[in-house]
Amino acid sequence: MIILHRYCKRYRNSFFIREVVIILEISKDVTLCDRSERKDLGLYIHIPFCVKKCDYCDFLSAPGTEQNKKDYVEALLTEIRSYEGRTGAYQVPTIFFGGGTPSCIDPEDINRIMQEIRRVFSIRNKDPEITIEVNPGTITRQKLLCYQNAGINRISFGLQSTDNNELVRLGRIHSYEEFLNNYELARSLGFHNINVDLMSALPGQTLASWEKTLRTIADLKPEHISAYSLIIEEGTAFFDRYRPGSPEEKELPNEDLDREIYARTKQILEEYGYHRYEISNYAKSGYECRHNDSYWIGTDYLGLGLGASSLLNGARFCNMHDIKQYILACNTYKNRRIMTNIEDNSVQNVILLQDDLLRIRRDWTELTLEDQMEEFMFLGLRRCEGIRKSTFFQRFEKDINEVYGAVLQQLQQQKLIEIEEEWIKLTEFGIDISNTVLSVFLLN
Repeated sequence: MIILHRYCKRYRNSFFIREVVIILEISKDVTLCDRSERKDLGLYIHIPFCVKKCDYCDFLSAPGTEQNKKDYVEALLTEIRSYEGRTGAYQVPTIFFGGGTPSCIDPEDINRIMQEIRRVFSIRNKDPEITIEVNPGTITRQKLLCYQNAGINRISFGLQSTDNNELVRLGRIHSYEEFLNNYELARSLGFHNINVDLMSALPGQTLASWEKTLRTIADLKPEHISAYSLIIEEGTAFFDRYRPGSPEEKELPNEDLDREIYARTKQILEEYGYHRYEISNYAKSGYECRHNDSYWIGTDYLGLGLGASSLLNGARFCNMHDIKQYILACNTYKNRRIMTNIEDNSVQNVILLQDDLLRIRRDWTELTLEDQMEEFMFLGLRRCEGIRKSTFFQRFEKDINEVYGAVLQQLQQQKLIEIEEEWIKLTEFGIDISNTVLSVFLLN
């Protein structure tokens, strides 16, 4: 599971002129940047379709007709092509197909998307990590083989629970048995890097049922397990069903049980050889999700598709959320490219083309130095190893104590963080109330 595509909600100001500046700077870098000097750029590809909206889900997703899916894929391919000739300063070490449910579209379309990415972007030759999220109820042998042929080498199963009653309450379309069959199928076809998403704090869930889910999955030995706690978001079916004060609210685990579940998760998974490397993520050694980790350390990433967010050259932006308008804007750009001289690099033509793309992109924000320092702290401290003081200095040319000294001292006294010579990290107590702890690093 990946949640960063919703992250740009905190940015509200539009900064549209930045688009042309960034794209022209990238174009210039094509001739100036030696291959060995290329920066890393993660790619996130959003597939907004699903078979059925889960009752707890507030992600940008919905069921769609086959024609909707085809039109969307064509628009997505156009957006990818819009970066042609402008990415020479970057190499791509990780690609992540998220959603929605990427496995609910034609697998040949996934292959087409990968082919276009390879043509437009420079994928790192050595061991790229290419992940696709799949729903266990939408997987077939043919799809897995197609993903493999496309170069996808990491499968992320959205299971959530091994208890079929819990799956029904969540509104999932699959059973545990379907997951197990498809997990074993993926193994038999040679997928050696598999993640399983699990969700705790579910209605009616007990500590015993959660422990059974954990042990059942750990016995299968996936390389990675993501264990998230349910958050009930406004606008979902769960929000209406379990609203505060309703009789149904009593079905939700209380705060004490939620904390006990979190603590037991770490204990149990450590028994099976997993280590926690981020607040909600556990892995066998060497199988940490590099794509997710790139978010926590502030690597540039580009989101492609509906609602996808990006961090590029010190600016954040987010694609529009209306699928009809997204498809229309991409088609307008595509038609203008066809009608005008592709070799026409006049300022007027460049601006016309970029005006088409500006209809896709929203919420442009050029990050201030303070914004960047905030993100360095509250994203980096999600990682269990924490942050390096020297990295803070290299990036911002300021000693971390000059900016956060008083905050760090207070958190250390409260036993919420550990401060070593080079590293700063959350304690177990700090992780337990991480949302509160991380919020104190906001400077404004």
